[in-house]
Amino acid sequence: MTNDKTVEQARFIASAGRKLKDHIFSIQSGLHNGRVSCEGEELSMAQVQMLMTLQSCGESTISHLAEQLEVSPPSASCMVDRLEDKGFLHRERSTEDRRKVVVRLSEQAAVQAEQMEGAVLAAFLDLVEKVGPETAQKWCEVLERVEQVLAKQK
Repeated sequence: MTNDKTVEQARFIASAGRKLKDHIFSIQSGLHNGRVSCEGEELSMAQVQMLMTLQSCGESTISHLAEQLEVSPPSASCMVDRLEDKGFLHRERSTEDRRKVVVRLSEQAAVQAEQMEGAVLAAFLDLVEKVGPETAQKWCEVLERVEQVLAKQK
């Protein structure tokens, strides 16, 4: 049975996590009504996450993107379609396996994703400086433990 203190801690962690996520998303090119403005186009948070995922891995299949974003392959495919229509992504046949289609960022999207990544890093640098080195060290230790627990759950 879960005690009241544990429930309260879980609520606080969830709330702080939402605030941190909202803060970071607001930094990524100006959040307006739950959407990010990017090169004159409005993108959903899920679309931004897809761009950032591709930024980190370079290229991916739709099934791999779906797994990384924890969405169904049809949902990932629809997101890819929309982002391709907006000029943010390109689909190409894999050079290793012609049956496989890979998705890559367009040049425009790669530049935008790099800028977003830089803005997020700057926001975290600011937070780390404001909380101080001791708290930042504790924060890293807690997040390392959280990562270990999450890795075991998968």
